[in-house]
Amino acid sequence: MRTLRPVAATALLLLLAVFLLPMLLLGSTEKEEAPEESGPLPAATLPIQKPTAQSGAGGDGATLIRVAMPDGTVTSLTMAEYLWRVVAAEMPASFEEEALRAQAVTARTYTLYQMSIGQNPNHPDADMCTDISCCQAYISPEDAAANWGEQAELWGEKIARAVSDTDGQAILYEGQPIDAVFFSSAAGRTLDSVEVWGGSVPYLASVESPEGEEVPNYHTTVTVPVEEFKTVFLTQHPDADLSGAPETWFQNVVPTSTGGVDTVEVGGVTVKGTALRTMFDLRSASFSVTADDTAVTFSVTGYGHGVGMSQYGANAMAKAGSTWQEILTHYYTGVTIGPWSQG
Repeated sequence: MRTLRPVAATALLLLLAVFLLPMLLLGSTEKEEAPEESGPLPAATLPIQKPTAQSGAGGDGATLIRVAMPDGTVTSLTMAEYLWRVVAAEMPASFEEEALRAQAVTARTYTLYQMSIGQNPNHPDADMCTDISCCQAYISPEDAAANWGEQAELWGEKIARAVSDTDGQAILYEGQPIDAVFFSSAAGRTLDSVEVWGGSVPYLASVESPEGEEVPNYHTTVTVPVEEFKTVFLTQHPDADLSGAPETWFQNVVPTSTGGVDTVEVGGVTVKGTALRTMFDLRSASFSVTADDTAVTFSVTGYGHGVGMSQYGANAMAKAGSTWQEILTHYYTGVTIGPWSQG
């Protein structure tokens, strides 16, 4: 179980945090669209252990997060400082404030969950890292300010409010922080976790998601030359028969609940839509596929794995008047929102 350090070590880490404290108002990275998604879903069968601090004893400012940096060092930040950097990197600061608050609570909950399930072999000396494929996106205030330019102060304050206004709040299922996975944009609905990772998680069920044509690159097309497709696919599935006309390769598509691809037979071999997504760098597994003598074409909708909170959906709900609590209880089924504690 991941624990906070004893009193003496904690005092030392707090002292280091004071010397290393960056200015919270410097800003974050504003991109055309949100990053794709949070890290992969940990095994749903792992026992959930309770976090090792109490929000009532000081909230985000009283909890230290050890963050593994790209250069191999480990930096200790308060939860508040860490969440500012995560929210700034994960969601465009131009989004509605209620959406940013929802992202702050999601990021806090995801962090607590990761700390509760034990040591991560990718960074055994740290609670979290800055690799989005493992943990969450991360940006320093200095880099954020450079990216934001004249908007740095305004957007930095906006992110700081999202964190402070939700201080200590987490998404709970049966009293425990959930695995609060999220992604960029859905194709009308989110996916049930069982459709993507094979494990059913009660709070990660499929729900409607309101985003649409206003999302950047909502519809994309990936065209793969026939010979390239054959080379890539046969490397992983050498038993496939791709000797016939390309338009005959794809048969028996089994759709997901959102109309994407659960499985499809390619040259007689059944593969997951998520596997094709990875093979050919598709933005999501919500796609249709056509082929001719020259190329295989994927027509893709949305961006990300599709499970949990859609960031653009959250922003659309916020624009329509939903609170951050309403956003979170919509995307995570059967949860409650409240302070996390040892109990």
